[in-house]
Amino acid sequence: MAKQYSRTQRIGDQIQRELAILIPQEIKDPRLGLITITGVDVSRDIGHAKVFITVMGDNPPEVIKENLKVLKDTAGYLRMLLGNAMKLRSVPSLHFHYDESITRGAHLSALIEQAVSEDQRNTESDGE
Repeated sequence: MAKQYSRTQRIGDQIQRELAILIPQEIKDPRLGLITITGVDVSRDIGHAKVFITVMGDNPPEVIKENLKVLKDTAGYLRMLLGNAMKLRSVPSLHFHYDESITRGAHLSALIEQAVSEDQRNTESDGE
């Protein structure tokens, strides 16, 4: 049985693919780091799109805020480029948000590895 995707999901996926190409090619701001678009949520009326991004590397909050500011400032230009690339009657307004799930996942993985290594050390010391 085939999965059924709503129109907003398909539009969100297409916006994600297009922005992944457009941002590195068209935005030449030196403050902008290596951006990865992790997801796009489009509202039901296709008027707004939340674009979730991550910034490659271990960056302080100031760098993340600067990247979001650059993307916010170029949202209108990116929307125009999306309009040229996509066959939509109206292109949603773009709202950029930082996706903390990658950072949170890496932190949890590090905590799990630390707990496992401590547990192994405890069992090795008990066995002696």
